Amino acid sequence: MNVHSSKYKCTECGKCFTDSHALTIHSRIHSGEKPFECTVCSKRFTQSDNLAKHSRTHSGEKPYKCHECDKAFSVAQVLSTHMRVHTGDKPYKCSLCDKSFSDYSNLYWHKRRVHSNRKPYDCRYCGKLFKSSCNLKRHVYTHTGAKPYSCRHCSDCFTHYSTLKEHMLKLHNEGTSFMCRICQKKFSRNEALEIHVRRHEGVKPYVCYDCARCFCTASELRSHQLVHSDIKRFCCGSCGNFYRRKEYVVKHFKRCSVRLGYTHVFSSNDV
Repeated sequence: MNVHSSKYKCTECGKCFTDSHALTIHSRIHSGEKPFECTVCSKRFTQSDNLAKHSRTHSGEKPYKCHECDKAFSVAQVLSTHMRVHTGDKPYKCSLCDKSFSDYSNLYWHKRRVHSNRKPYDCRYCGKLFKSSCNLKRHVYTHTGAKPYSCRHCSDCFTHYSTLKEHMLKLHNEGTSFMCRICQKKFSRNEALEIHVRRHEGVKPYVCYDCARCFCTASELRSHQLVHSDIKRFCCGSCGNFYRRKEYVVKHFKRCSVRLGYTHVFSSNDV
């Protein structure tokens, strides 16, 4: 009720505040004013609290420690979200399917990846489209051959951060692990553990509407759906024949490349 009866009202959007300081901070959204500057990288912020959080990215300070594992965080909210990994709490439910998430951002990206066909990000090398900038960035590594994630214990380098985490866990026994209660196998990601447990329990939530077959993961379902599709995405760079699956064209290409002397397999995005 204090908000509704407040005297402090934004002249730009009409939003009300209980004190003048909150209104001052809010007004910077409209004015673009950012009075707090980082002394290291000169990045500017509207609030001193945001500057303090940012400064920890330079100092490496992580004052918020998890009492269940050895992880530490620079922001209290990130620790609160992390604790749901241990408690199993998943308060954010998808309105389009039965999946739940511990973090709102994970729900947001789930809806974009699974329930949306929008792909605003395109690869400058081959024109392939992606739903997120992260997926595009990972894809570009396949063209450039870059491996930006290196192990600090050995000379191995990796294209994806998730692969580095798995390497650190398996070879150097470092990092947060999630253990299967049935076979005690360890995983570096909770999502990978959930898929693994489904295979033990026989749970297959992804259903093909053409033949009613069920699958453990969305990627397995997408791969299967090619059986019902006339789309042939993969092209042999030697003879131009198209195939539904990559493994089919690779098998064909081994014979065809020997005959014609070519060394490249094209996807439909290359031609």
